[in-house]
Amino acid sequence: MDDAKKIIISGRSVPLRGNDIDTDRIIPARYLRCVTFDGLGEHAFEDDREQDNNHPFNQSRYTGASILIAEKNFGCGSSREHAPQSLNKWGINGIIGESFAEIFFANCQAMGIPCLTVSHEDCQQLLNASEANPDAEVTMNISDKSVMVENLNISASLNDGSQQAFLKGTWNATAVLLQAENKINNTASSLPYLDNFAHA
Repeated sequence: MDDAKKIIISGRSVPLRGNDIDTDRIIPARYLRCVTFDGLGEHAFEDDREQDNNHPFNQSRYTGASILIAEKNFGCGSSREHAPQSLNKWGINGIIGESFAEIFFANCQAMGIPCLTVSHEDCQQLLNASEANPDAEVTMNISDKSVMVENLNISASLNDGSQQAFLKGTWNATAVLLQAENKINNTASSLPYLDNFAHA
């Protein structure tokens, strides 16, 4: 995603019902041995999809969806980075849910995937709307913390620190460090103990 899309993200949605969907279900443990994340998207929810032909990720009407609507405690379980990576490789650029596991939320943010929280009632409305009309466009507005779809305009939650990270583009810690390379080098060169270490 480019920086503009981190403020407003629009696209079709895929609804995923069920609370406490953990990272083992999002991406099975056998795929944790991959060297890169390329191709991981096709394995998202693989075991669930094999057990349920009607799983949303199996339905052609949701092909190309870029916003995932989940329910409560989404992404709980292990801290594997592969879970949000697999969703992103499948095509997900933003997630809306009732609540998120803390580490999963942080892993998503580190990848530039915002997770907006909505109430139970509003989440059910969004799930129903996505199921009724898979072609409806959903808009996640990070600037004013809202979600829009058809005639629904829903207030969402996002902690201020995460909101500012997306608005300012500082969600990518590696990019922030690279941009500050000169300042880091200048500071490092002024530290006597580093200079002594370099000449040891």
